[in-house]
Amino acid sequence: MKRLITALDTSDLRQAKAWAKALAPHVGALKLGLEFFLAHGRDGYAAMDGVPIFLDLKLHDIPNTVAGAVRSILPLQPAMLTVHASGGPDMVAAAKDAASRVPNPPLILAVTVLTSLNQAGLQAIGLKRSVEEQVTLLAEMAISRGADGLVCSPLEVPVLRKTLGRSVKLVVPGIRPPGADRGDQARTMTPWEAVQAGADWIVVGRPITASADPAAAASAIAMEIG
Repeated sequence: MKRLITALDTSDLRQAKAWAKALAPHVGALKLGLEFFLAHGRDGYAAMDGVPIFLDLKLHDIPNTVAGAVRSILPLQPAMLTVHASGGPDMVAAAKDAASRVPNPPLILAVTVLTSLNQAGLQAIGLKRSVEEQVTLLAEMAISRGADGLVCSPLEVPVLRKTLGRSVKLVVPGIRPPGADRGDQARTMTPWEAVQAGADWIVVGRPITASADPAAAASAIAMEIG
């Protein structure tokens, strides 16, 4: 699968379909998150036919509820599905077990620390570890309980590669091409820097979808990361 994933962060179905058509030749997957999925559900998901889907719902609840949610999603056949690692080891294990009940299950990706959070943000919610320490703690726990990969900021990719090796899949948002507005992202790198650090896939949203020519923007990033 190509290493560029584009986030379609919109509740406008017509716009999302137009982006999907334009971007399909340049990306490995399209990321659909809460904004889109809560607005359009299964019908909107089906409208993205033809491109692998990274379904970024960040499931976070008691293990039984998350397992049920995963089972409900499986008929959609997403390529990737996210859960919050902070839901705990039993929740991660329940998500993986539920996904494993079908052929060609989605990759269960555990979200470590959101890329919008910096050190001050962690402290505001009562966490005293450094960002890197918190990411590593959650990453090791999630992988030990069956997660196929992790979602982390590019800044933590080197330490996770050193700690967990090459087999763990790393999906990396917080990607901003040189000169792009960081928006609400606190921990960022350029596409090339993230891939060089060891990212398997990079997720780019607004720098592509907000550009005058999304297809050209995606193509340029795809070429940059090779």
